[in-house]
Amino acid sequence: MSARVDAYGQPIGPDLADWSPRPRPPQSPLEGRTCRLVPLDAEAHAAGLYTAYSAAPDRRSWTYLPDEMPESEADFRDRLRARAASEDPLFHAILDRSNNAPLGLAAYLRIDPANGVIEVGHLNFGPGLQRTPASTEAMALMMTRAFDELGYRRYEWKCDSLNAPSRAAALRLGFTFEGIFRNAVVVKGRSRDTAWFSITDAEWPTIRAGFAAWLDPANFDAQGRQRRGLAELRAAAS
Repeated sequence: MSARVDAYGQPIGPDLADWSPRPRPPQSPLEGRTCRLVPLDAEAHAAGLYTAYSAAPDRRSWTYLPDEMPESEADFRDRLRARAASEDPLFHAILDRSNNAPLGLAAYLRIDPANGVIEVGHLNFGPGLQRTPASTEAMALMMTRAFDELGYRRYEWKCDSLNAPSRAAALRLGFTFEGIFRNAVVVKGRSRDTAWFSITDAEWPTIRAGFAAWLDPANFDAQGRQRRGLAELRAAAS
């Protein structure tokens, strides 16, 4: 933070004289090498997503989500119709680049154009997307739109403080842990403390370089195993 002071000798933040509210995210595809993100369409994506989620051996991936696994494809399609109509959260289906099969969901939410703040959330990855280059690329594509295309200043990730995999994922992707909001919300009749993470526009160039190096096909061997980790490559870019 800048050491600027005002006329009273009080410390004040950096000047943003050229700041203007940012555009809202467009409802247009994000194109990657391993995946595509497209606006959610209940009729087009319900069957594939239901199949993707049904491939999981159990329902543990739904524990920290606000809803439960639907009991039928028809129920899921009804749920997705409401989500597809929403502008905040703004839902995207994550598709396999090779065949357009739906693999999971992600959304922009708490979209604040006036302050240049946006959150990524409602992440629900089927087994075929978890721990794959496509899952990382999907997150990189959403960050790239927020920072490079739209000019946002702050990108947020929030999760149940007890959701260890989500917290680990945020740190791996380059987010900075900011603290715990205690008794933040009630989810499924349970009290939830919420862990907050963020990336700022000043941090983004290094994080972007790390993504580019990690997603380079040369970073993977013939069996698809990474040669160097994302955090290592991000550190090398700093």
